[in-house]
Parts: sequence; C-alpha cells; structure tokens
Amino acid sequence: MIDTHAHIDGEEFASDLAATVARARAAGISRIFVPAINLPSVDTVLAVASQFPGYALPMVGLHPEEVDANWRSVLSQMHDRLFHNLKLSLHPSLPPLLADAEQRTDASFSPFIAIGEVGLDFYWSREYEKEQMEAFEQQVQWSVQTRLPLMIHCRKAQNELVKILRKYAELLPGGVFHCFTGNAHEAEELLSFERFSLGIGGVLTFKKSPLPEVLPSVVPLSRIVLETDSPYMAPVPHRGERNESAYVADIAARLAEAYDTDVQTISDITDQNAARIFGIETV
Repeated sequence: MIDTHAHIDGEEFASDLAATVARARAAGISRIFVPAINLPSVDTVLAVASQFPGYALPMVGLHPEEVDANWRSVLSQMHDRLFHNLKLSLHPSLPPLLADAEQRTDASFSPFIAIGEVGLDFYWSREYEKEQMEAFEQQVQWSVQTRLPLMIHCRKAQNELVKILRKYAELLPGGVFHCFTGNAHEAEELLSFERFSLGIGGVLTFKKSPLPEVLPSVVPLSRIVLETDSPYMAPVPHRGERNESAYVADIAARLAEAYDTDVQTISDITDQNAARIFGIETV
C-alpha cells in the first residue's frame, strides 16, 4: 500500500521519524509521498527523501493556506528549485497564455514526483482569494510544463478550482484531488478530469461520513488512491491521536468493506493507480 500524502517532514515527527517509518513498513506501506506546503518545507521534504531514499518521495508546491501578499516571491524561489535541473524541449501544444508556450520541460531529472500541495481553500477566510487563485493557476502551469502530476487541496472552493482546471484539462498530466470528503455530484465533477483520482483518507472511517455510500455509487476503484494526511485526521480506531502512515491499513480495510472486496484487492488497485499517476513502479 502507498500513502500518497503524508507530512512526515513536520515537527510532529521530529522525535520519532525513523520509528514512524519503521511502523509504516511493518504495516505494509511500500512508499510515502511527502508534499511541501511552503518554502522552508521544500528543504524538509527533500531531507526526508534523502533519509529514506526510494521510500519517501518529495513534492514541491505552495499550499493555499500559506498564500499571502508575498506569494510571488515564494513561487519564484520554488520555480527555481523545481526547474534547476530540468531540460527544455519543444512542446507546441501548450496554450498561448503560458509565457514560454513553445516549451515544456523534461522532469526526468527532477527529485520531485509532483507539484503539491497546491489548490484553493476558502474555509477560514477569503482575504487572499485572488492571490490563491493566481498562485494555483501558476502551479497548474508548472504541471503542464513539467508533466509532473498535481496534488490538489480544495476546501470550500470547488467551483473556482474547477473553473481554473478546465482551462488546462486537455494538457494536464493528471493528479490527485487530495482528502476528498464530498458528495456524489462533487465526485463526478472532479472525475470529469480523466487523468485524476480521488485521495481517500481517515474521514472514510468516521461514524457520520457519507463516503462509504458515496464512493461505491459513483467512483470506480480505478480512480482512488489511499492517503493519511499525517499527522492530521487519524482514522478510526486512532481518532484523537497523531495520524501516521501505518494507519493506511485501517483506511484500506474500511474501503474494502465499502466496495465489498478484500484488502489485497484494494491495495493492488490503489497502488497501480498511484504508480500510473506519479510515474513510478509498484513495489
């Protein structure tokens, strides 16, 4: 099983990261994908990836809740980190609104497996609504240019997010709508982006979650990946604890119940989905 979204580079794991990874391995977690959220975290996700090579795989991106008046400077520095070792080649299909529309990049030399965690979040405030949308669109363009998939965060902003993504629907390489908790209509709308899947985490196991009914009704297993969003939103029976990648097993077990299948099938299919989206080999 692959945990496609875990913030194990955070301070919450500073004292026992090695033990956390050991528990994940023991629970059958074959890889952990680690998204950045801001400029300092680009270094921390790369450090974790260096500590656990081939197991912890890094992403680069600016989380919407980290967007403020300084976002252009932050993205400029992230851009330099992302594109530093990438080779440029012709790609005539890019839309003309891209500044370097005649080019794309070959991401085969990048240490990053995705652009993430990026997106829109208007749950707490719309103070930086315009800045969030501009920052998100710029990072969507990075995905088009590099062919790296997107790891997308969306909360109380699906209409605005979908509007931006539709500009690039035919060009995007794919990605994950992380931490999906919505209804059937929202799921269908997101899955209209053909190369994208839904990231399903601990919310699936919550007593009042509609996901065990919603997902089998409209979402094929071929469009689902597993995640924890550690250290947040631990699944039952670990609610109230720090979440960690080993708990993917609990999410897989609940998903197997919802789809009336076994955990091995869930593991095999979701791993294949993650491998396809992120361009990696299954283990």
